Amino acid sequence: MIGGLWVRGFTPLAFLATFVGVVLPCGALSQEQWFEESRDRRMKWWREARFGMFIHWGVYAVLGGIYKGKQIPGIGEWIMHRARIPVAEYKEYARQFNPVKYDPDAWVSLAREAGMRYIVITSKHHDGFALFDSKVTDWDIVDATPYGKDLLKPLVEACRRQGVRIGFYYSQAQDWCHPGGAAAGGHWDKAQEGSFDEYLRKIAIPQVRELFTNYGELDIIWWDTPVNMTRERAELFLPLLKLQPNIVMNNRLGGGIHGDFETPEQHIPETAIVGRDFEVCMTMNDTWGYKVYDQNWKSTATLIRNLVDIASKGGNYLLNVGPTPEGEIPQPSIERLREMGKWLKVNGEAIYGTQASPFRRPTWGRCTSRELGDKTILYLHVFDWKEGAKIDVHVNNEPIACYLLADRKRRLQVDRAEEGLTVQLEGDAPDKICSVIALEIKGKPVVITQAIRQGADFSVVLKAADATVHNPPGVSIPARYEYGGPKDNIGFWFDPRSTVEWKFKVTKPLEFDVHVQVATPSTNVQARVLINGQALLMRVPTTGDYDKYTTVVIGRVKLEKAGEYTLRVEPVQDGWRPINLRSVTLKPVK
Repeated sequence: MIGGLWVRGFTPLAFLATFVGVVLPCGALSQEQWFEESRDRRMKWWREARFGMFIHWGVYAVLGGIYKGKQIPGIGEWIMHRARIPVAEYKEYARQFNPVKYDPDAWVSLAREAGMRYIVITSKHHDGFALFDSKVTDWDIVDATPYGKDLLKPLVEACRRQGVRIGFYYSQAQDWCHPGGAAAGGHWDKAQEGSFDEYLRKIAIPQVRELFTNYGELDIIWWDTPVNMTRERAELFLPLLKLQPNIVMNNRLGGGIHGDFETPEQHIPETAIVGRDFEVCMTMNDTWGYKVYDQNWKSTATLIRNLVDIASKGGNYLLNVGPTPEGEIPQPSIERLREMGKWLKVNGEAIYGTQASPFRRPTWGRCTSRELGDKTILYLHVFDWKEGAKIDVHVNNEPIACYLLADRKRRLQVDRAEEGLTVQLEGDAPDKICSVIALEIKGKPVVITQAIRQGADFSVVLKAADATVHNPPGVSIPARYEYGGPKDNIGFWFDPRSTVEWKFKVTKPLEFDVHVQVATPSTNVQARVLINGQALLMRVPTTGDYDKYTTVVIGRVKLEKAGEYTLRVEPVQDGWRPINLRSVTLKPVK
């Protein structure tokens, strides 16, 4: 596999030898084995980096989300598509794209200050505008704008000076300004008509060759929106990869080619993606490209906890900035990145080069890990620090040491318990957003599988944080757990095929009333709660908003034997509208 592209023997050994500049020993390695070794080598730095900067920048920044005096809904870089702006009219906006305040060294310095290890910038987005001096079109920064200079080259050079990896985003299958390029996303202007295959041959493939040839060694190629990309079309790009033998690539080339890593967008997977590396790309507000009126900024706490959550599942976080048409990164982005950098300066050891948590997501926060010889360090990321509380760590290993990353002299007490280890929280939280405890244990983690149990009053509390979410294959927006404040819930539950379940143990069989805590602005929402062969219809009243919760008693179940049970919530197909589900509680009938 080349850059994640080895599929069903596509590339012969001769091509591989040309690609890497070596001769493969005949019969020593199969093609698949060779690729696995190559992939681990190419991905080594990426797996250690954990945190990168995404940059969406182009002519769309001139409009800033506003066209003919109206705010255009949707993400900023899609304004041409959303507003159906004619090609000739849209190209006129390039005359106003003059980023005289662009300072690539400052951008890279900001990324470094934030603790980011790599940058990916949109060399060409769906509007077809190139931020580089392309010789196959005049729809680029040099020929179409008053600025008249390549934007990518100085950024690449700044990254090399400052030791930051650099990659290019390239929209290979969608282009609203070149004839034939809009076939994938629909077109609204005769100027867009043409052959998609001819577009690939005359524009997309030559431009990728320019990118792979004119900027020295690149670290990442980030494809996007592979609509209309058949296997045959996608394979046209593969020979270009020999120009960049160390590059890694994402999974969006198309044609069933999987690439080196998955790219969940705007959401964090419920668990690690088995057998695959992944990178979560997210915005800081609600848009990728600059929108002058979008001030819905995520808090620094949310961004740091996102990073921690993703690292706890073994993934990377690609966090976006959308510069202005003058070339400045918006101040709210700068402020948040600097705050993230301050946290990482203290706690970066618990992020960079770590592995996923060995156990299921705990209720007190998240965990990352690092194996060092005959010991393992478990980094306990505590979101909700309560002095005097004990947090459970479900491993059956002998503890060696336990201390705070913010103050390594500050030791914490570790005790053995029936279900693993407990760590005593003492004093004030070192960090109000996320305090990190380093728990050193002997050997590799021996995980104790933990089941939810009845409380002292024999209730069973099933929290959203402890749920397992099952989404159908190919779901566009997966249901998932959202944490923190009013978002401590299962949300984005749009698809009626998605289900949520918990496993729990009952030691004292009883009859229970089933209480469900939910929020939704919709009416007449229905779902079923299934447990022990019993089905209850859950009718959800409107609460007026997704963050306004109410508790509904939906019925009664009788659990007659001690043992393990599964409770599942599944939508009623014809009566389903999205809800936020916070908890299901079984309370003993008095």
